Amino acid sequence: MKMCLVVDDSRVVRKVARRILEALEFETAEACDGMEALAFCRTAMPDAILVDWSMPNMDGLEFLTSLRNEPGGEQPVVVFCAAENDPERIAEALAHGADEYIMKPFDGDIVAYKLGQAGLL
Repeated sequence: MKMCLVVDDSRVVRKVARRILEALEFETAEACDGMEALAFCRTAMPDAILVDWSMPNMDGLEFLTSLRNEPGGEQPVVVFCAAENDPERIAEALAHGADEYIMKPFDGDIVAYKLGQAGLL
């Protein structure tokens, strides 16, 4: 079973994402910020990561930059899930190593579509 890490400071968003991912037959784990997510990845690198942009301690962009420098950190498919709709910000996330970008609020169809495009479904 594939593993997806959901990284968001909102417990509600993590819960919604977990339900969507479990319906898609992913094993899931959660982190409330980039620091917690990076610690998780150092012990068990997931197949996919859904990550928010704005979080305390370490935001999504900082997390992504750190992740891609970790051993095996180039492997996970990283999908930014953020309220940012500025094309420059989206381009920035992709330039830093994000594979996909989803606008909040998201639903199961868009998550399935993006993960399918990344070859995980």
